[in-house]
Amino acid sequence: MLSKVSFLIVFLCAATVSGFAQSSEKDLVFAAIQNYVDGLYLVKPEKIKESVHPGLTKKGYWRKSAAEPFGPEQRMTWQQLYDLAGKWNSKGNLPANAPKIIEVFDVQDQTASGKLTAQWGTDYFQLAKYDGKWMIVNVLWQSPPSNVVAEK
Repeated sequence: MLSKVSFLIVFLCAATVSGFAQSSEKDLVFAAIQNYVDGLYLVKPEKIKESVHPGLTKKGYWRKSAAEPFGPEQRMTWQQLYDLAGKWNSKGNLPANAPKIIEVFDVQDQTASGKLTAQWGTDYFQLAKYDGKWMIVNVLWQSPPSNVVAEK
């Protein structure tokens, strides 16, 4: 029979290992989102292939300025995203201080969610685990919100 001290040590070790596993999964979700933005920022479409599921659903809303209304919903397939990553910043016009803020909101056994604030605006992600690997399956995005567009 375990003493109270032994039980406490076993419990703390198990909680620590569980915490590391959860942290590790969160890091893997973060890395999937980072591959997505790096694929576009660094003109590396192979990063899209690493972290975006071929069945991607990507929808979003664009406008040129805060004074203009958002245009109609735009849709993008995995192939269109892959092709875009190969040319979007090919001339190196992205500012050195372009935002790349990644937040991971939730990580469960098979699903996760996160957010990216980037040069083009905000992307919200839903990810799923396929064969042990986190893949982006859904993206909902918009160009920068009114208060951000107005500040530029």
